[in-house]
Amino acid sequence: MPLLALQTSVHLSNQQRHNLLAPLSKIVAECIGKPERYVMVTVGEAAMLMGGAEDSAAYADIRSIGGLNREVNRKLSERICTLLQEQLAIPPDRVYLGFTSVSAENWGWNGGTFG
Repeated sequence: MPLLALQTSVHLSNQQRHNLLAPLSKIVAECIGKPERYVMVTVGEAAMLMGGAEDSAAYADIRSIGGLNREVNRKLSERICTLLQEQLAIPPDRVYLGFTSVSAENWGWNGGTFG
């Protein structure tokens, strides 16, 4: 049920995209404490302007039914920013992350909802 939707201004090769998916899925599962079989990760490219500059940047939208709180969000932020810096050379100060707790009845899956 956790979802991490990553958008970046960096042009990604298929290999770079592939190299992000599994580590991001593992980070989300470990930090939020949900089974990885329920984690979804998307990685896409988008035009971005941050601080008036078009330098490399990223936005990660993280949603989950429960599991998000101040401590978890800080861990997610740290680990995702580290990964993006290591793999795409995006400085942590060029990454925004949004965290959204979703109620179970507002999250659909498998022809129904979780609540």
